[in-house]
Amino acid sequence: MSAVQGVRREQDPEPRAVRVPFSVVDEIARHCADAREPNTVHIEIHLPGRVERDRLRRAFAQALARHPRVLMRERVRGALALRYEWELVEPLGADVVSFPDCAPGALARARQRALSEAPSLLAAPPLRLEVVEEPGRDGCVLLFTVHHTALDGPACLRIAATAAEIYGGRATEPVPTPVRQPAAEARGDGAFPAAARPARVAAGRPADARGNGMLVTELPVPRRESGAPYTVNDQLMVATALTVADWNREQGAPDRPLRITMPVDDRTRGPAMPIGNGTRLVEVGFTAAETTADADMGALLRRTAERTRALKARPRPQLGRGAAMLTAPVLPVAARAVLTRGVRRLAAPWTSTTLLSNIGRIPYPLDFGAAGRAHAVWFSAPAGMPRGLTFTTASTGGRLHLVLRWSRALLGDEDGARLRQLFASRLAATDGEGQ
Repeated sequence: MSAVQGVRREQDPEPRAVRVPFSVVDEIARHCADAREPNTVHIEIHLPGRVERDRLRRAFAQALARHPRVLMRERVRGALALRYEWELVEPLGADVVSFPDCAPGALARARQRALSEAPSLLAAPPLRLEVVEEPGRDGCVLLFTVHHTALDGPACLRIAATAAEIYGGRATEPVPTPVRQPAAEARGDGAFPAAARPARVAAGRPADARGNGMLVTELPVPRRESGAPYTVNDQLMVATALTVADWNREQGAPDRPLRITMPVDDRTRGPAMPIGNGTRLVEVGFTAAETTADADMGALLRRTAERTRALKARPRPQLGRGAAMLTAPVLPVAARAVLTRGVRRLAAPWTSTTLLSNIGRIPYPLDFGAAGRAHAVWFSAPAGMPRGLTFTTASTGGRLHLVLRWSRALLGDEDGARLRQLFASRLAATDGEGQ
């Protein structure tokens, strides 16, 4: 098959189909699916102008053909199957682009659909793109909804970048692969404190509703003094830890150690970027003493930088060795699903406190020709319980685009607004610290 590299072809009655076993990440997500909190990633690309409908459809179809690994659907399996499998299909003109009516509130409704309606895994590709316009507002928003069992945000962004290149008629320069410090040179213990049972995000005033809530906001990118021993990602990590600690104190919860999950992505960002779920998850720990109201910001930034460098440099399976054992094909997947869900319930008290996913500076111009270049890009990661709260950040044009996403079983809209205030204050306090 012309577009799928390194994938073993098996005997199949449909000559166009190629089968690929689920990865560990895919299988765990499939086992733990919960219809009450769809496992979606939402991405918004804001353009200053408006796109031509047919031209965008053609560009997106060609982008899918250039990244055929996205053309996957879950293969129907037998009761005793040892694996879930993706069935990769040749492009057959699948159209996942839609144009909702241009009406007031269209963006808010599209956002809500992204949080409540996951694309089907039984159809290829497992994503959709809504082009949202509102009367009286310039430009448009390309709003992607991605089923996180199949794809992550950076992979979808790579597909969007290819579509932009095709639509705008301009190839972009190759994007360098992230460079990590060798493990032998990285210092610090990113898992500290590993044995402690971490704090949970304290409940606020949850709405009587299923699914996730979301708050989208823009903040200044925090400054760093020249030669600072930490990165913007470290500043975001510290702000996240202090925000959750402040919130818990406001709710009367006792001080406890925090653990924050951080995705690490080592993939190339160029046209050959592997498509799928390609990040590995690590956990950054903070003691209760480090996250007090009067925490020493400079010292905390330096310690956090040591921990994150060590974690990024250290090789590790995507979800850890325990997940690899749970997904070993020694039992039928139906039995593994029951086992995995049971382990997840038992391990819930030791699940990390929250997740910070920092996409960083958007590595593509996302230039859609006459419609212009993206001036803002927002992502949000799923916020299912037991975490119930995620922070996702990206930067474009020198501005930080933050999304808070929460489980409506844990927090309400007013709680999200308060968390945003706390995060903005704590992030601003990291400016120029640590020298």
